Amino acid sequence: MDAAKDAPPKKAPLEGITVLDFSRVLAGPYCTMVLADLGARVIKIERLATGHDTRAFGPFVGQESAYFMCFNRGKESIALDLKSPRDRDLLERLLSEADVLVENFRPGVMDRLGYGADRLARTHPHLVYASISGFGHTGPFSDLPGYDMVVQAMGGIMSLTGWPDAPPARVGTSFGDLGAALFAAVGIIASLYKRTRDAQGTRVDIGMLDCQAALMETALARYDVEGKVPTRTGDSHPSLAPFETFNAEDGRFVIAAGNDQLFMLMADALDAPQMALDPMFISNDLRCRNRPAMVEAIEAITRTAPMDHWIDRLNEAGVPCAPINTIDRLFSHPQLQARNMIIQVEGAAERPVRTAGNPIKLSSAADIDVARPLRAPALDEHRDRILSELMSGTGDYAPATGANDVPQPQEAVTPMKRASA
Repeated sequence: MDAAKDAPPKKAPLEGITVLDFSRVLAGPYCTMVLADLGARVIKIERLATGHDTRAFGPFVGQESAYFMCFNRGKESIALDLKSPRDRDLLERLLSEADVLVENFRPGVMDRLGYGADRLARTHPHLVYASISGFGHTGPFSDLPGYDMVVQAMGGIMSLTGWPDAPPARVGTSFGDLGAALFAAVGIIASLYKRTRDAQGTRVDIGMLDCQAALMETALARYDVEGKVPTRTGDSHPSLAPFETFNAEDGRFVIAAGNDQLFMLMADALDAPQMALDPMFISNDLRCRNRPAMVEAIEAITRTAPMDHWIDRLNEAGVPCAPINTIDRLFSHPQLQARNMIIQVEGAAERPVRTAGNPIKLSSAADIDVARPLRAPALDEHRDRILSELMSGTGDYAPATGANDVPQPQEAVTPMKRASA
């Protein structure tokens, strides 16, 4: 007998959890993408006719947005008109069945719609309610709009990015959105764990600016200790050396020898063991102080051969190093391929788009099947399925009484089953 074939299928850790995703653009959808990758059923609540904003973002595959596909894979879609009594009643039923609500509107929008956190805490106390906004729901800036570029500037990361003699630079990805998304996912999962103990939902309030401050590594502490404002250091680490790029014969590559032992191993790999004994380079602190002289000494050697030669020698010696890959090289990277990190997503057109997979590898859960594209939903694609599930649990479908009424909680219904992938 084949024990592997006879073993029961592995369950994803969030299987059985239903998430209502009111979010749009990047921070919220990326958060709910992480939850979907971990097994949650994610139902996108979209606008009628147009759906979410990113359905109109390029690049396009036919008429479909590759941007939307990447961050909404494995989710379901239902389009609702929240001015319609029928759709408001449907949403109430969904809220009764859901475990998590995620939204990233400006503070006050969900309250005006009748689905704010305070109201749902009374009517749906089991619900984990996660809000992602520029500045959170408290504090003097809470009402201001917050976009990735805004919080990168305000949160300090732009002041640390780029070269000393050049203007501040935006990080090359949406660092503000993605940081907030990941902190939101952590908060949601922690709240779900708490709910197993007390059966109560939690409000998760994520401010993008808060997340930027939290991701500043030691920059705040360095200023507090040294009294010097940290600034741009190009591609070098402010407190480790060598920890930057170096010229080889055919281009630049990275050496990250972040302690004295690694520096000695690096010197041996470069056939320059005497470098490790140089009084200017004998400790990390001295190497940081004498960085220009250290870079000059290393590059006098590395410029004499191609970068692949040095990378092979440094890897053999156990010294961290890397080429500076362009994005096209990631698709064929053997390590990423071995870790199932290049996956496919598709929309209704069924033309797969390659993107990054789930970096959270769990021994208790199956990984994404890289040979099988994950679907991103068409607008309102799952309305019939969702209506069928709700109606099978409650009998006749009874709409609310008025378009402007704040809906009241409905009777409990049979939990919806997670849709198959």
